[in-house]
Amino acid sequence: QPAVCSGLGIARMCQLLLGCTTMALVAHGAGFSATYGTYCMFVWCFCFAVTLVIFMLDITRLHGCMPISWDNLTVSFAMLSTLMYVTASVVYPVYFLSTECPSEGCETRDYRIAVTACSSVCSFAYAAEVFLTRAKPGHVVGYMATLSGLLKVIQAFVACIIFGALANDGEYNGHIPMQYCVVVYSLCFAVTVVVIAMTLSGRTSALRFPFDRFVVVYTFLAALLYLSTAVIWPIFSFDRKYGTSTRPDDCPRGECPWDSKLVVTVFTQVNLVLYFSDLIYSQRIRFVSQSPA
Repeated sequence: QPAVCSGLGIARMCQLLLGCTTMALVAHGAGFSATYGTYCMFVWCFCFAVTLVIFMLDITRLHGCMPISWDNLTVSFAMLSTLMYVTASVVYPVYFLSTECPSEGCETRDYRIAVTACSSVCSFAYAAEVFLTRAKPGHVVGYMATLSGLLKVIQAFVACIIFGALANDGEYNGHIPMQYCVVVYSLCFAVTVVVIAMTLSGRTSALRFPFDRFVVVYTFLAALLYLSTAVIWPIFSFDRKYGTSTRPDDCPRGECPWDSKLVVTVFTQVNLVLYFSDLIYSQRIRFVSQSPA
């Protein structure tokens, strides 16, 4: 079946249409500014550009000339794009949309409402691609199409959110245990990215050690490390002996260290759940090494 006429092709055409519409609305009337606006615009531009490349390579079948596992690459990117679009669809209205008309006029507010709507719908288009290409019973698929593989992408993305909060005046230099937490975040993120990269290369079967067992052992260790940070970080962030349990009244929105610590705490718990879920599920699947498509 032609790539354009398949369900996957329709999903990608919807992604391109909605992504292009979102960027056009922002450029024409909605506008963006500051770090959060720049992030949202980067998400829309990056996802549109990569989706266009994937769509063209899929139509022309030129991806067969690339030394990568194509199916693993596309499902990983679809999962990443879903997460990026969801965050952009939340961040943009939070910082740029209000019930009252801005100084630029009510037309600008209407454009921003349209941007939020298009971005939200586009996130469902990427989620549809993940749904269509995910692992199904009785089908041999690449590791990234399994729940464990998709969880790896989510874990790396959540770690990026943690790093963003740490960079926004996370105040972790004052205590050695908090520095230990940052080391754990960095180490787990780095190994997760290596696992994803090795899988996308399609060369895991050429390694001198069983890659599937390595992934399981690493996931177990990462879950234990995150368990320790889930205990240590909140204590040294909000215990009265080391910090403050309540948000200071004079903390500016978007630049408050207490807010950054809270974000790190929440997403540490999220990643802890993700790693334990990954560990449980990884016991139930059989890793399939793929050669490049």
